[in-house]
This record gives sequence, structure tokens and C-alpha cells, in this order.
Amino acid sequence: MRRGLFDIVCLPLETVLLFIAGMTVFIAGILLFPVYAGLLPYYENGLYGLLLFFFALQTVMLGKTPFGELPVSNALLGVGVSVASIGIVTCFIPGIPNMLARWMLVVCLGPGGALLLLQMLFSKEKLRLWLRVGGVLRPLPFACGAVYALSMLSGLLVHRPDFLSGYGTATAVLLYGAAILNLSRVLAAVYTEYPEASADAGEKGGLPFDKAMLMLTGVFMMLLGALLLPVNLGLLPFSGSAQLGLLMVVFSVQMLAAGNTPIGAFPRSWLVVYLGVLFAGLGIVSCIVPDILVAPLTLLVGVLNILNGGLTLAKALPSLVKTRKMLPSTPVPSLLVKLYSTQIALGGLSAMFGSSMLAPGIIPGLLIGVILAANGGVLLYLMRVLFLLDALAESAGAT
Repeated sequence: MRRGLFDIVCLPLETVLLFIAGMTVFIAGILLFPVYAGLLPYYENGLYGLLLFFFALQTVMLGKTPFGELPVSNALLGVGVSVASIGIVTCFIPGIPNMLARWMLVVCLGPGGALLLLQMLFSKEKLRLWLRVGGVLRPLPFACGAVYALSMLSGLLVHRPDFLSGYGTATAVLLYGAAILNLSRVLAAVYTEYPEASADAGEKGGLPFDKAMLMLTGVFMMLLGALLLPVNLGLLPFSGSAQLGLLMVVFSVQMLAAGNTPIGAFPRSWLVVYLGVLFAGLGIVSCIVPDILVAPLTLLVGVLNILNGGLTLAKALPSLVKTRKMLPSTPVPSLLVKLYSTQIALGGLSAMFGSSMLAPGIIPGLLIGVILAANGGVLLYLMRVLFLLDALAESAGAT
């Protein structure tokens, strides 16, 4: 079948996260060959931080941890946010000891992979069921088994980098990435056949995708802003390359999972998916290989932030003026005023951040940190406003 660029595509969230995680590991495996040949620099913190960030995404958005699926709870959400924060800081700050991130990866990949393998082998709802039902489920145990086995090997390699030769390590990482990509392909077929099995955490009482993404992006921005304050005072080193890379990966997750681009929401067509994959690839390379893509990504992110800020202001300002005229008749307009005011604040902050990237020095470095931290705080406030609007809509529907 021919696949048009503007045809709408349905991609379950789990397959999106697995695909981008598989891309990360696969690209890392490819890059490690020239790294071990001495042809490229290598930023270990960037790769470790990015992997921890993906573990956090799966925990917060799917309720799935490296040790299996757990009931959705505030405690699990807190664990996910903490892991994401550690991953972000590890990514951004070179030269600091990465022992915490390293040991977290060792535990998640090694014992985590072993536990998942045992769960698959002995659970009544997994291996035996998959083999008995057959069809699209038949390849699932082999795809999962390959991922779990290579996960354990990868955990050993993180703990003992000298366990294999340089090229042996690169080959193992490459195979692990290929196994994850294959699992995402198999799961896409399974969820097409059994769509009821692809429920995310939002459908199990946890945070839905849009609000989980707002929360993690808000934490991302607040941490980035807070770190830039000591960085601009010369107290901490900073990896601008990893910052841009992780931001591009966040963009790609939003594009592939919901069609939300940096300049607005669009129908999730194949064009948006391909652009999301491109953004992910650029971001992954920028995290792993320092400084190689800083100039083009700075230009791209700066332009996207300015466009996003301008379009947000253009849409939110007229809506705010119109809604204010409706007050104080009902509680809905008062919440909408908060919503549009929050969007206006985000638009202004986004435009200022983009301008600072395109014209370095136009905004003092310390003030950029404040702008980013404020952006993160406003995103978290926006999440709260959306929850209030949802609660009000449910209450109105019930009455």
C-alpha cells in the first residue's frame, strides 16, 4: 500500500517510546565504532542521562518500570520525576561524577532485564498465552527475550566497560538497539490487532500523555534554568550540546505520540512522524557527540521558540480579551482567563528564550536562567489549570 505524507497514522504511546529508545541505543552503537577508532569525541554523561530520561518517560506515562508494570500511584509518579531529574542533570553537567547514573543504569538494565525475563517465562498472561494464541503474538516472546538478554549484557558493560573490547561493546550496543526497534515493530502489530492492550497510564488512573509531558517539560525547564545560574557564574561546567539534544528528543516524543510540534498541534500524519524521527536522530547525536550539532540546532531551536511564542500570543491574546468580557457570569470564563493568561506568559517566555539563542548577549546569562525556570513553573501551573478545567467539565457532565 502506498503511504501518503498527509495520511493520518495511529502509533501507540508504548511503541513510540520504545522506538525512540531503540533509536538512541542503535545510534549509540553506530557512533561507538568511530569513537573507539579515535575519530569522534564521546560524551558518556549525555548517553547515560538520555537513557535514564527514557526510563522515566515509561514510568510516568505507562506505569512501566525497568522491573515490570506497577500500579499507578503518586509514589510511582514521584519516582519517575526523580529519575528524570537525575537524567537531566547528568546530561547537562559534564565532568561531574556519574556514579549515581551509572549504578542506576546497571540496576535497571541488569537485574531489571533478568526480572523481566523471569516474569515473561513464568507469568500465565505472557509466554504461555502468547504461544497458545499465536498470530501476531507468536514473535513477541522472541522479541522480548532478545531485549531482556541484551539488556542484561548492557548492564554488565556499564558496570564493567572492559568486559568486551571496544568494537565488541559497540557491536553489543548496536544489537541491543536493533532488538528494541524490533520489539517496537512487533508491539505495533500486536496493538493494531488488540488495541485494548495499549492503554497508557492516563487510562489506568495516572497522568494522561499531555499532562505528563507538561510536567516533565516543566521539570526540564526549571532544572535547566536553575543550573544555568551557577553555570553563568562560572561555578559549574555545562553541555550546551546535550541541552539542545535532550530538547530535540522531547520535541520528537511529542510529535510522534500526539502530533504536537514546537509550533503547534497538527494531525499526526506521516509527515509529522518523519519530522519527529529526524528531530530524535539529531537530538540523540547531539547528546552523545559533543558540539558537533550545536550551531544548526541552536538556530533551529531558536527559530522554533520564536515562532511558537509568536503563534501562541496571536491565538491567546484575542481569546483572553473575548473571555474577559464574559466575566463574571459563570466559573468557566474565570478559569479560561487563567488558561489564556498562562498561554500568553508561555508565549512571551518562549519568544525571549528563542531570541537569546539567535542573538547571544541580547539577554544576560543570569536572566536566561530565570526565564527558563519561570517557563518551567508556568508549564506546571498550566497543568494545574487543565486539571481544574477537566474536573469542571466532568462535574458539568455529571449534573
